[in-house]
Amino acid sequence: METTEHTETFESLVRAEFAPENTYLNTASNGLLPARTVTALHRAVRMRAEGVPLGPLYEDVEAARASFARLAGVPVARVATGASVAEYGGLIAAALPAGAGVLTAEGDFSSLVNPFHMRADLEVRAVPLERIAESVRPGTALVAVSAAQSADGRLVDLAAVREAARSHGARLYVDASQSAGWLPFTAGADDFVAAVGFKWLLGPHGAAFFVVPEDLGGLTPLLAGWAAGEEPWASCYGPVTELARSARRFDISPSLFTYAGLRASLDLLEELGVDRVHAHDTALAERLRAGLAELGHAPVSAPGSAIVSVPGLGHRQPELDKAGIQVSDRAGNLRAAFHLYNTPQDVDRLLDVLSG
Repeated sequence: METTEHTETFESLVRAEFAPENTYLNTASNGLLPARTVTALHRAVRMRAEGVPLGPLYEDVEAARASFARLAGVPVARVATGASVAEYGGLIAAALPAGAGVLTAEGDFSSLVNPFHMRADLEVRAVPLERIAESVRPGTALVAVSAAQSADGRLVDLAAVREAARSHGARLYVDASQSAGWLPFTAGADDFVAAVGFKWLLGPHGAAFFVVPEDLGGLTPLLAGWAAGEEPWASCYGPVTELARSARRFDISPSLFTYAGLRASLDLLEELGVDRVHAHDTALAERLRAGLAELGHAPVSAPGSAIVSVPGLGHRQPELDKAGIQVSDRAGNLRAAFHLYNTPQDVDRLLDVLSG
C-alpha cells in the first residue's frame, strides 16, 4: 500500500507540473521546465519590469545553491554557482603545473575536455571509457570524466576511478551534467564536480554548479568579480579585498532570472526524491532496450543508464520529429533520454514508429 501511495504521489506531482505536447525523449539535450518554474520566471520578470527591490532574486540564488548541495550530499560551503562547465574546467586547467598529466575518456563532451587542450603544456591523454581506471598512472595529476556520457549514456565506474586516482595521488573532476537529477550521487567523494542546470535538473539555460574540496582545491578564482567577495555588496569597487572563504569565491555574477527558475525546479526534484526519479527513468530505458531487441536493434551497452543510444538509427531523427517524437541524432546514433515526465506510452510510441 505504501508503494502504491508513493507512486500515486509521484505521478500526481508530475502531472501537475508537465503537459508536453509531443513525445519528449530529449532531456539529454534540454529538460522540460516544470509549471512552477515557469511561474517563478514570470515573477522574476515582473519584478524587473515593476522596479521593485530584487533582494528575493538573490535569495533564489542561495536557495538553489543549498538545494543542489543537498542533492549532491555536500556542505553548501563547497558549492559555487556559475554559468557553464567550461568555465570551471578552465579554472582547474589554469591551476595545473606545466607538464601535468590529464586523463580523459575518448569522445567525452567538449566542455569538459577542451579547457585542458587549450594549454599546450599539459599532457592530455584520451582512453576508452572502460579503461579510465586502469589508465591512471604515475604522473597523472587529474582525471576528468563525465559520470554519464552525453553521446550514448554509458556510465563510468566512478568507484574504480576514485580508487585509482587516490592510489596515484591524482585528483578527480567529474562532469555530472548528464546524471545529476536522475542518478543518485555523493559529490563529496570527488575533488571537483560540475553540472549544468538545464538538463536533468530541469532549469532554464545559464546556470551551473561547481563542487570544490574543502581546501578549495588550490584554484585561483580567475573569474572573480564583486560576487566572489566575502561581503559581495562591499566588493563593488576596486579590487576585492577579501574573497569569500567558501566556494563562493568561484561564483560569477548570477543570472537572476535563471536561478529564480532553477530554485523552483530543484524544489520539485527534492520533493519527488532522486531515488524515485532514478527508478522511474531507468525502468523506461529498460523498456525501450527490450523493445529494440524485439525489433532487431542493439543499443550501445549502457546498463543502468536513463539514456539509450542506438547505432545506425540517427538518420531517422527527422522522421521521428515529424511524428511528434523528440529525440537526438548523435554521431549517427539515435539517442533517447528518459526523465520523470515520460511514460511507458512514450516508449511504445517510439517503438511503433521505429517498427514502421
